[in-house]
Amino acid sequence: MYRALIAAGTLALSACTALPVTADIPSGPVPSQVPPAIQAELEKLGRVVAPPPTAALYAPLQQKEPYAGVAVTRDERYGPDARHRLDVFTPAAKDGPRPVLVFVHGGAFMGGDKRTGDSPFYDNIMLWAVANGMVGVNMTYRLAPQNQWPAAQQDLAAALRWVRANIVARGGDPERIFLMGHSAGAAHVAQYVGHPEFHVARGGGIAGAIMVSGLFDPSTAEVNPPLQSYFGKDPSKYEAQSALPGMSASKLPMLFAYAELDPSDFHRQAGQVRSALCEAKRCSPLLLLLGHSHMSEIYSINTADHALTDAIRTFVSETPVR
Repeated sequence: MYRALIAAGTLALSACTALPVTADIPSGPVPSQVPPAIQAELEKLGRVVAPPPTAALYAPLQQKEPYAGVAVTRDERYGPDARHRLDVFTPAAKDGPRPVLVFVHGGAFMGGDKRTGDSPFYDNIMLWAVANGMVGVNMTYRLAPQNQWPAAQQDLAAALRWVRANIVARGGDPERIFLMGHSAGAAHVAQYVGHPEFHVARGGGIAGAIMVSGLFDPSTAEVNPPLQSYFGKDPSKYEAQSALPGMSASKLPMLFAYAELDPSDFHRQAGQVRSALCEAKRCSPLLLLLGHSHMSEIYSINTADHALTDAIRTFVSETPVR
């Protein structure tokens, strides 16, 4: 029953008419490609954010270093802070220019990293990018509560300046940079897109934005310690911090996705961003990934599960240079 209700809701959202501003990707539920054994474990976990047990399910499906045919440069500095670091993934045999996928990890605003130890995450996203004709850039950023809003947006801007200045030498096209975030990372991408004061160039200096299970408006989100750690404890400021007004006014192509087993607040926020953009005649695709959880939708990238990545590949390939 729950699946039927959210599927119907997403399909209803997809019916709104608007000026097309992005690739031709239909909104709505995406059939599950989750392996049955993993699906059973995800359903046992339920609608929670559970990185360690979900990582344990997907790590055996991922590649291990060294990565054949891929050149990896670790910990390039894009700023003065210890967390101002990024990794660059390119084909070992240089070609190009390729579109560039810049990934911004999650972690409840207070944690997370581009990679921890020998974990395959989030190298998996970079490997998928290279295998699909892109250059991958995996960045990290300063964390809350020591660094509150808008620290992460300033860090995204600094990282994008580095990419725009250096990516040609790595076989990337600085005119085709796509910014992708998950969870808190998606919130940071939304904040960057929706607040032009942080933009490094016209349109943010990017060709498009991909946001997976993000929170877009702190004024309507569930108030909890992670949210307060970044946006602060004064709710009177949340409306001004919202990304929605700026996103609704933006002409930037955008792609959104969220998981069936996401906590309810991510469902509400996904519907809210879709409605706001459609109201502004800027409808963007919104995918509901059936069978997936908050973490599996990202940990499954670069496996046989293409539920999310088929749309990302289409989005990158069909979005024109602005």
